[in-house]
Amino acid sequence: MEEKKTYLKWYNKVGYGSGDIAGNVVYAFLSSFLMIFLTDTIGMNAGIVGTLMMFSKLFDGVTDIFFGSMIDRTKTKMGKARPWMLWAYLGCSAMIVLIFVIPAGISETAQYAWFFVTYTLLNAVFYTANNIAYSALTALITKNDSERVQMGSIRFMFAFGTSLLIQTITVSAVEAFGGGAAGWKMVAIIYAVIGLVVNTISVLSVKELPEKELEEDVYAKKEKEIEKYNLKSAAKMLVANKYYLIICIMYILMQVFTATLNMGIYFMTYILGNASLLGVFAWAINIPLIAGLLLTPMLVKKFNGMYKLNFTGYIIATVSRGLVIVAGYMGNLPLMLLFSGIASLGMSPLQGDLNALIAECSEYTFLKTGKRIDGTMYSCTSLGVKIGGGIGTALAGWLLNASGYIANADIQPDSCINMLYIMYLWLPMIINLVITLFLSRLKVENANAALRASK
Repeated sequence: MEEKKTYLKWYNKVGYGSGDIAGNVVYAFLSSFLMIFLTDTIGMNAGIVGTLMMFSKLFDGVTDIFFGSMIDRTKTKMGKARPWMLWAYLGCSAMIVLIFVIPAGISETAQYAWFFVTYTLLNAVFYTANNIAYSALTALITKNDSERVQMGSIRFMFAFGTSLLIQTITVSAVEAFGGGAAGWKMVAIIYAVIGLVVNTISVLSVKELPEKELEEDVYAKKEKEIEKYNLKSAAKMLVANKYYLIICIMYILMQVFTATLNMGIYFMTYILGNASLLGVFAWAINIPLIAGLLLTPMLVKKFNGMYKLNFTGYIIATVSRGLVIVAGYMGNLPLMLLFSGIASLGMSPLQGDLNALIAECSEYTFLKTGKRIDGTMYSCTSLGVKIGGGIGTALAGWLLNASGYIANADIQPDSCINMLYIMYLWLPMIINLVITLFLSRLKVENANAALRASK
């Protein structure tokens, strides 16, 4: 349908997209540095920390549904989502500081309790409420599909840029503020303040459309009234969709992959001998990823669909991760960076077209049953992401603990060194190989074409 109206100025789009600076000040900081802070600065057991993170993440997935429902029911002068995005970040700022100021004078059990409570409040309550509200704004501040795509692209650039910056400067910043607990505390405070300021600017840079204007699409309203299914019937349709199940498994594996790479701070510190190299690897991995994502729409057309592109990309990624292993054991840093970048480039198409693949899975269910459950598919996949993140983080902690890791030791035991090679080099390659095997079965586009032809 032709768009007849635009809703946003350039500064509205940039202001909205900048909100992902606030989100990634939290996400990138915690995912890359929280574990090593807890083990090497506070002296916590990596296995226990990983287990606590896993349980927290599982709870985090459940609260998605709750906060989504609460936002839908909210009615204020600011709208539905903006109040949640604004006030929830106050909690994010407070919790990110509290996580990094675990009192030294309390008992060990109390320290674990302090971490678990603050980490869970941050992720499962405040960050979830803020992030869901932020995402929901895409549909609440404009009805123009082109503007929504532009907003997503700008948001994506801010997200990756912030992650790169956090991974590049954090180690040096901690050292500049004296290192140890005091250094981490000061950096956490600075990031919390930056996030709070940028989040507030993002909220104030846009306005939600009146509810009446959002509901003007009569066809959409009729469709919504007709298609009412309970959770049980929707779940049955999901389980019956083999392609959806493949994507869910891949989502989980991709999150485990990310968790293993986020433990790279240990590999840089104890094997390469320089924690600051984490930033160098972040650039080597993320710049090709960004480039590949920008090229993905063109490549999908060139490959006449997503299947061949994704499958070929992951074959390249798997082979390249294998070469990272060879370079790692050789101790050749330039080759490690080169092959890490090539692997990231190969993985980028799947990252870019994953939402489109879910849409194809939803279409498969519709063509088979005549019923649409798009929202359920996307929400359940979000849960899969968080389960994968929880499993990946817990696995990293368990493996570190099992290897005999000694916090702050000048020389780690051979068992720990071997485990770091397994975690940072071997596991990512194995996960990529398994994902490649699943991608070889993900022929949902062909299945949909056959179903349409049979109608």
